[in-house]
This record gives sequence, C-alpha cells and structure tokens, in this order.
Amino acid sequence: MNTIINLLILFSLVFHTNATLPQRGICAHRGAMDTHPENTVAAFREAVRLGVHMIEFDVRMTKDGKLVILHDDTVDRTTNGHGAVKDKTLAEIKQLDAGSWKSTIFKDERIPTLREALAVMPQNIWLNVHLKGGTKLAAAAAKVLYEEAHMKHAFLTCGKDAADAAKSVIEEVMICNSERPPVVGDYVNLSIQLESEFVQLLRINPQLTDHTAKLKRHGIRINYCCSDDPEQMRKLFDSGVDFILVNHVEAALKVSDSMGIKRVHE
Repeated sequence: MNTIINLLILFSLVFHTNATLPQRGICAHRGAMDTHPENTVAAFREAVRLGVHMIEFDVRMTKDGKLVILHDDTVDRTTNGHGAVKDKTLAEIKQLDAGSWKSTIFKDERIPTLREALAVMPQNIWLNVHLKGGTKLAAAAAKVLYEEAHMKHAFLTCGKDAADAAKSVIEEVMICNSERPPVVGDYVNLSIQLESEFVQLLRINPQLTDHTAKLKRHGIRINYCCSDDPEQMRKLFDSGVDFILVNHVEAALKVSDSMGIKRVHE
C-alpha cells in the first residue's frame, strides 16, 4: 500500500510540475544579453522579470573542476581578464569583472557558478543548460541539477557521449540533442532514436513543418536558434517550433504577446 501511495504522490508532483511549464515561447539566449552582460545573474534576473519562457546559458569547467557560466572558452571577451577557463581556478575566475565590458552600471558583476545561476531561476520556466565540454562536465552538471532540485524544468544541451555520461549519474536528466548530422532529417531521426526530450534546430528548412510534426509525434520539444526577426519568428511558431532563442528579449516578447503566448511571472 505504501508503495502505491508513494507512486501516486510522485505522479502528482511530476504532472503538476510539467503542467505549470510553458508549452511554447521565448528563450532568452544567455539571459537578457541585449541590455545586460550575458550569462550573468543580472542578465538572468532581467529575463525572468520580463517574463520569458526559457533561459539558455552556457556551462564550462574550471581547472579545479568547478562549474561556471561562460560561453567562450576564454575570459577575454566578456571580462577584464585573459586566458582559458580550463586553465583558471574558481577563485581566479571570481576575481574577474564580468560586467564593465557591457556598461559601467554593471561594474564588478561576477561570473556565476552553475549553483549561483540556478539559485535565481524560478521553477516555472525551462532552463536550457548548454554544456561547453565533454563527459566529465556532463556528469557534474547533471549532479548539480539534481542536488539543486531543478530536474523537472532543466535540460542539458549536449552530444550523445555527454548525454550518456550525465544519465549514468542521474538517469532521469533531460537532454536536448546537439549531435547534429549535416542533413536536418538525419538529425531529427537521430534525436528520436536517442529519445531526446528536446532538439535545437539551427536553420529553416523547406521541410520544417514535416520535421516538427514528426518530432512532436515522438513527444520531443523543439527549440530554434536563433531569430530576432518578427516575421520569421511568427513563421517559426506557426511551423511548429516551440521555443525560439533570441538576443533581443523585450522585442521578442512583444511578438509572442501578439500571438497570444502569455508571459511567465513568478
């Protein structure tokens, strides 16, 4: 009897969590990167404030095995430092100013760890966790998502080997397949074969509607990277794309507003 009750409670929790998540909408690429320094807590907070449906961010591993949020393999472009992330300890990373390059009002904004980023993320939007590394990073990231209770709305964007490593640690972790054969149809078929929860299309294809229909038949959600063109965004939604990664969040949300897609607020 206790086993049945526990299963019913688990089912209720899973159903409730999934029911509150957006079915489609705008994904803030690296947070609100047009107005705030990308991949920082400030950019994530602003994206949440605006009411996005998903936030995408990039994760790398430091020299001492810590997970930090940064797109590039070096700190040169978005901080006042120089050198590769993999050659720096977390303590060294935390000394860097990751905001002034964008504006002086963000002076002393720091590169967040994965745990720090997750701490400001609400549970009612999707988190697109783009892994910038291999199997060791994937396993570590899956563990953090589990420990920080973000399993029901966060997924790892990575290739097959990384996905296998993540699932070997946390079997239920969700995956967005980024193992892309050159032909879009092959990518769709591979993602179905791998039983991915998400895909991320990179270009519009004449058979886009056919591809999205096939993916949906297999219960796979569809991201598209990237578009800030209002007309193209409308066509993407109409063609079956679920979430569009954008660089200009406020303008993109006005497009989704016009299509009856409600913003998400805590």
